[in-house]
Amino acid sequence: MSAERALSPTRWWTLGIVALGSFMLMLDLSVVSIALPQIHRSLGSSFADLQWVFDAYALTLAIFLVAAGSIADRIGRKKVFQVGFAVFTAASLACGLADGAGQLSWFRAVQGVGAAIMFAVGPAMLSHEFHGKERATAFTAFGAAVGLAVATGPLIGGSLINALSWRWIFYINVPVGAIALLVGALRVRESLNRRAHPTDWAGLATFSVALGALVLATIRGPVEGWTSGTTLGLYAGSVLFLVLFVVIERRLGERALIDPAFFRSPTFVGISLVAMIGNAGALPSVFFETSYLENMLHVDAWGTGLRFLPLTGAMFVAGALGGGLIGKVPFRVLLGGSTLVMGIGILFLNLTRADSSWTVLVPALVIAGFGMGAFNPARAALAIGVTEPARAGVASGINETFQQVGIAVGIAGVGAYFQHGVSQDFTSSAVGRQMGNAAAEQAAHGISAGSLDAVAEAAGPLRDKVLATGQDAFMSAFHGAMTLSAILGFTAALVGFTMLRTKDLHASALSTIPPDVDEDAGVRPDGSPDVAVGATA
Repeated sequence: MSAERALSPTRWWTLGIVALGSFMLMLDLSVVSIALPQIHRSLGSSFADLQWVFDAYALTLAIFLVAAGSIADRIGRKKVFQVGFAVFTAASLACGLADGAGQLSWFRAVQGVGAAIMFAVGPAMLSHEFHGKERATAFTAFGAAVGLAVATGPLIGGSLINALSWRWIFYINVPVGAIALLVGALRVRESLNRRAHPTDWAGLATFSVALGALVLATIRGPVEGWTSGTTLGLYAGSVLFLVLFVVIERRLGERALIDPAFFRSPTFVGISLVAMIGNAGALPSVFFETSYLENMLHVDAWGTGLRFLPLTGAMFVAGALGGGLIGKVPFRVLLGGSTLVMGIGILFLNLTRADSSWTVLVPALVIAGFGMGAFNPARAALAIGVTEPARAGVASGINETFQQVGIAVGIAGVGAYFQHGVSQDFTSSAVGRQMGNAAAEQAAHGISAGSLDAVAEAAGPLRDKVLATGQDAFMSAFHGAMTLSAILGFTAALVGFTMLRTKDLHASALSTIPPDVDEDAGVRPDGSPDVAVGATA
C-alpha cells in the first residue's frame, strides 16, 4: 500500500463533488413532487403527464446507469463524471424554459441521462479514493447526501416555488453545476481501468426498449384499458426485448452490459432486488403524501415543505447512525431492518382522512424517514462490496439501475393503481352515475391530477356532491396506494433478511485488503489495472 494512495490529497474534494452531484440529482427526483400542482396549472398537464415528469427522469436514470459505469471504468471516471454533470446542468436550464408538459418530460429525460452518469460513477470514484475506515465514512456521507436530498426536496421546492416559480427548481441547478464543474476540473484526480471491455450497445438498446415499454404500458394502462391492444402490445414488447437482452448478455459474458456472472452471487441478486422493490414503495409514498397535503388539506408549496421536516430530520439522523454501523452489523440486518421500518411507517398513512390535521402524518414521516435514511448508506456500500474494486463502476451502475427501475415502475404502477381506484369509486358513485359515464371519467382524471376543486366548480349544481364524493374517492385510492407501497417495503425486507450474506462480500470490501490485491491499482496483479491518473492539486 503506498502512502500516496492511502493519503490522497484530493480524496475529500472527490467526496465533496460526488456528494454534491448526488444531492442535486436526487433532489431533482424528490423536489418535483412539490411542484406538480403548479406544473399542472401552468402547463395544463394531465395525470399521465405529471407521471411522465417523474418517470422520464427515473427511466433514463435506470437505462444509462450500467453503460455509464462501464464507459467510465474504461476512459476515465473523472472525465465521464464531468460530462454527466455538464449534461445535467444544461438539461436543467432547458427544463426551466419548457413551455409544455411534453417538452418538459423530454428535457427531464435528458437530465436523467446526466444524472445516471453521475450516480453510476460517483460511488466508484469514492471506492477508488477511500479505503479502510475512511471508506465507511465516505459512503456514510454519500448516503446522507442522497437521503437529505429526498427529505429536503419538498422544503427546498416549496421555498423556491412560493418565492419565485416552479421553474426555479430547475434554474437553481445551473450556477451550482457550473461551480461544481470548475472545482471538479481543478481538484479531482482521474482513475480508470485500461483493460475494461467496450460498451455493450446491443444490450443497452434492448434493455432500454424493454424498460421503456414496461413503464409506458403501466402509465397508459388506466387510460387505454388494461386489456386494450395498446397496453397488451406494450407489455408483450417489453417481455420480447427483455428476452433478447438476456440472450445477448449470456452470449457476451464478461463483455455484457450486465455481466450474468454478477447474478451468481445471492447477495448481489438480493441487494439488487431490495434496491428495486424498496424504492418502488418509498418514492411513491412521498409523491402521494405531497398530493394529499396540497389537494386534500389545501396546504401551499412552502407549507407542504415545512410539514416534511419530520421526514428530513429522521432521515438525517438515521443516515448518520446507519452509516456508522456499516462493517459492525450484518448487511441483512441493516437493509432488511431499514426496509421493514420504512414499510411500517408508510402503513401509518392509512390514518389520514380528508379533514385531518396535518399532524396525522407525523408518525408516518418519522418512522418511514428512519427506514429510508438508514437504507441509503448501507445499500451503496454493499453494492460496491460484493465485487472486486476494478469492477466497482459496473457493480454500482447495476445496483443503481435496479433502484431507478424500482422508482420508475413504482411511481407508474402505484400511480396507475391510485388512478384506477379514483376512477372506479367516482364513476360508480351516485353522483358519477348522475353525471354520465364520459363526464364522470373526465372528472375522475381531474381529481387524480389534483384538480378536485376545479372539477367541483365545473359541476354547477352538483358542486357539493362532486366535492364530497371526489374527496372520498381520492382518500380511498390514497389508502389503497399507500398499503401497496407498504407491502412493497415489507417484501424488500423479506428479501434482505433471507438473501444477503456477509460471506459473499469481496475481501477488500470496506476495510480489509488481502495480500493478492494491489490496493493502489484496485485489482489483482494478474487482472485489469485500475489506476489513478494525474492527481490534480
